[in-house]
Amino acid sequence: MKIPKLLYLLFFTLFTSICVAQKQIIILNEDNIGRTYYGFDSFNNYYYTANNTFNKVSDTKTYHYQNISLGKISSIDIINPLMIVLFYEDFNTVVFLDNQLNEIEKIDFSKIDSSLVITKIGLAGQNKLWVYNQVNQRLLLFDTLNKTYKEMPIPIENSIVYTQSDFNNFYWVDDLKNFYKCDFFGKIELLSSLPSFDKIQIIDEKSLLFSKKNQLFLLNTSTKSISEIQIVEKSFENFYYKDQFLAIFTLQQISNYKIKIH
Repeated sequence: MKIPKLLYLLFFTLFTSICVAQKQIIILNEDNIGRTYYGFDSFNNYYYTANNTFNKVSDTKTYHYQNISLGKISSIDIINPLMIVLFYEDFNTVVFLDNQLNEIEKIDFSKIDSSLVITKIGLAGQNKLWVYNQVNQRLLLFDTLNKTYKEMPIPIENSIVYTQSDFNNFYWVDDLKNFYKCDFFGKIELLSSLPSFDKIQIIDEKSLLFSKKNQLFLLNTSTKSISEIQIVEKSFENFYYKDQFLAIFTLQQISNYKIKIH
C-alpha cells in the first residue's frame, strides 16, 4: 500500500509570514563531521556532542561540558533546558547541568544502592528521574532531592531499544517494536506496535516520528496511519521536532521546517 505523502507543511500566504513559512537553513562549519545533533529548545539553542563533549549553541555563544573521568556520554535529556541531564552508563552516573552547562549535581547510583545498575534514564516532574534498573528489569522513580526511589510494580520483560520521557510518563520501545508508556502511578500501557525504523522520536502517546532509509514518517498510534513527511534533504544524520518546528540535521546544514502534526 502506498504511503500518503502529506503532513501539512505550512507555506503561509500572509506577507508578514513568508520568511517564516519557507525552510530556514543554517550552514554548518566544515568541522561538523563527527558531531551528533540531539535537538533544540524553546529558546532556539541547539545541542550536540563531539569528541565526547556536550555543546550548546546559542545565537551569541557556544557552551561546552566535558567530564573525561566518567567516560562516554550514553544519553542526553534536554526537555528542561534549565536542568539538562547527561547519563554515563559505564559509571552508573547522571550529571545535571544548568542553562550554561555548569554542573549542578552529580549522582552515582552505585553509592546510593549497590543493587542499582542503571541503563536508561529520563527527566520526570517533581524533582524526579525515570530510571531503569537492569538488575531486576524494573522502572524506578528516583527522588533527586532525598536520594530515595519508588519501584514500579511490573517488570519490563523484553529488551529496551529506545526510551524517551516527559514530566508525567516514561515511554519505551522494546526489541519486538512494541511501544509502551508508564505513568507516575506505575500503570504500564501498550500503545502500539511499530514498523521497522532507523531513528525515532516520540511526540506523545498518539504520534511519533521515525526515519527509514532517509525517509521521514509520522505514525498515528490511534489510527495506525503512516504519512510520509516531504522534505528536500535526500539524506540526513538526525531529526528533531518541537513546538511545530522540525529540524533536519545533515553534515552540511540544519534545515528548519514549520510543520503541523496535529
